[in-house]
Amino acid sequence: MADRIRRLAPILRRLGLRRERRPKAPSQITALDVEGTTLRVVQTGSRGSFARVLSAPLEFAPDADRNDPAVLGAALNRALAKLRLKPATVVMGLPRARVVLRTLTVPVIEKTAELASLVHFQVGKDLPFRMDEAVIDFKVRRQIMPPLERTEPREGAEAVSATPKLEVLVAAVKREVVEFYQRVAEAAGFKLSALGLLPYANARCVEACHVADGDDAFALVSLRPDEVGIDIIAQQSLLFSRGAAIRVGAETPTAEGFLPLAVIEVVRSLHSYSGLEANPVVGKVVVTGATGHEAEVVSALAGRLTTPCTVLDPAAVLDLPVDAREAAAGALGALGLALGLGDASGLPFDFLNPKQPAVQRDLRKIWILSSVAAGAVLLLVIFGLRSILVNRRTDVLNAANAEFAEADKKRPVYRKLIQQTGVVEDWIKGERDWLEHYAYLTSVLPPSEEVYLTSIAISGQNTIRMSVQARSGETLARLEKQLVSAGYEVKPLAITPGADRFGYEFRSTVELGVPARLKIDLHKAKPAPRPIDDISLNAAAWKRGVQ
Repeated sequence: MADRIRRLAPILRRLGLRRERRPKAPSQITALDVEGTTLRVVQTGSRGSFARVLSAPLEFAPDADRNDPAVLGAALNRALAKLRLKPATVVMGLPRARVVLRTLTVPVIEKTAELASLVHFQVGKDLPFRMDEAVIDFKVRRQIMPPLERTEPREGAEAVSATPKLEVLVAAVKREVVEFYQRVAEAAGFKLSALGLLPYANARCVEACHVADGDDAFALVSLRPDEVGIDIIAQQSLLFSRGAAIRVGAETPTAEGFLPLAVIEVVRSLHSYSGLEANPVVGKVVVTGATGHEAEVVSALAGRLTTPCTVLDPAAVLDLPVDAREAAAGALGALGLALGLGDASGLPFDFLNPKQPAVQRDLRKIWILSSVAAGAVLLLVIFGLRSILVNRRTDVLNAANAEFAEADKKRPVYRKLIQQTGVVEDWIKGERDWLEHYAYLTSVLPPSEEVYLTSIAISGQNTIRMSVQARSGETLARLEKQLVSAGYEVKPLAITPGADRFGYEFRSTVELGVPARLKIDLHKAKPAPRPIDDISLNAAAWKRGVQ
């Protein structure tokens, strides 16, 4: 029963007849973040506290293609084996460069599925790829009150109040990117439970570090070996996010090549954000990362900006194990992913389980489905009734087959009886006393020392057919003359050699026709005398086996 309900759950959700249950927070979470050739791992305990924060190098062959999910998955597997980790609930994050972010203003809608339908409809016009290739998720930032349009007042006109709106941040990614991470997880030997967004993971970790003062906005600069991420965060929400790739030419960038490019990208991003309207002013810049250039970037930004700049040390704020503080500086995204997945509401963006739009109810289709279901139930009832009737008839058939099998065993007896009955009926129809003819023939035939009968049969055409065994051919010739003289119509005899164990060398079949004018008088018949050694009438001798 539970399996049937589980199979019907997606259909009921699409029809709007079943509400989606809120998933429970997993007891143990493993967050993975691939930073260049380094794997950042954060693992929480059973009570949601951080149990381990680790890092391990990813080993690749010199000619390996790191964009191949099988290659990257194998490297992850080796790194996890070295760390002696067997992750269960695994979450990973997408970098900003792979995600398209859009901010939409939509009417206030309570139901998430209906809001998702509106978001999909609006964002589909701005995506650089097709909707069927996209995975879309969103988060409601806040409810705003748009300003009223200024119009000249008219006499008798009622005052119009502003309608509240929702400000929604939409994230879209190509489906092939999500499938890439799934294949990486499969090659690494674990199942991917969630796929979040790294900028929001950074925002979640910074929120746990209590960096912001009240509702003020601040800029989070995340330094990676080949990328700089700039996120503007306010009121636990991501207002602006930008990722810039920085490639100096070496695997590990030097300060001389990395610093100017990183500072330029940060200043450019802050200027782009300041050009946006209705956004709070950035009051603080926080730099994080494990490249070793964080202090130099803070010093360089302090000379370019009037905004205070500091380095964020998560280990000093979060309750982390002592041996995990060294790896915590570069694990801001992994820490945020673990915190976000452990929250009661889950990750704000999960590209493996995005918020799905509501399926519009088609009453005509529902009526058709209901009719089909009713027809199916009717068919089940008919087939059930038919099955009952068929079973009853099958029982009758089985009983008849048993009787037939019992009767089939007696078939030879019935057949013999039918043949004998047919013979008697033929005798009756012929209106002749064939036993009288049989007695008469015993007086006409030569004595048994010369000839004897092996079989005799009588047909309905007044014909007697006898098979005889004789000592010689002359005996058979004399037999024919005797039968003719007795009044029978004798067909020519066919004499064939055929000796038996008693010394009778010839056999023949005699066919006699009985004329209608033939009259038999047994009183005048003189049968041949019985042989001296004839014991056919001695029953005691037959019982002793004397022949």
